[in-house]
Amino acid sequence: MRGIERPECSIQPVFLVILIAWIVLIFVSFGYNAPLNATVVSAFVICSIALAACLFIITEIDTLFDGLIVISGHAMRDALADMSQ
Repeated sequence: MRGIERPECSIQPVFLVILIAWIVLIFVSFGYNAPLNATVVSAFVICSIALAACLFIITEIDTLFDGLIVISGHAMRDALADMSQ
């Protein structure tokens, strides 16, 4: 299966670090003047969980054949076998 898929990750770690730092700065700027109450805290927690889930899914989609979310390579192998005949 390693011959079919690309072994390297296409998302650069520097890009992820810059993206996460940018998101943290946005959250800090929103929270700087926000009042400290349950509504604001719960909104920040829900938004941060949603952003973390988005980043997790983006990194998981980059590596389809290994990781937590795995896609079978059967269809790709069958299609390649049909094309090589």
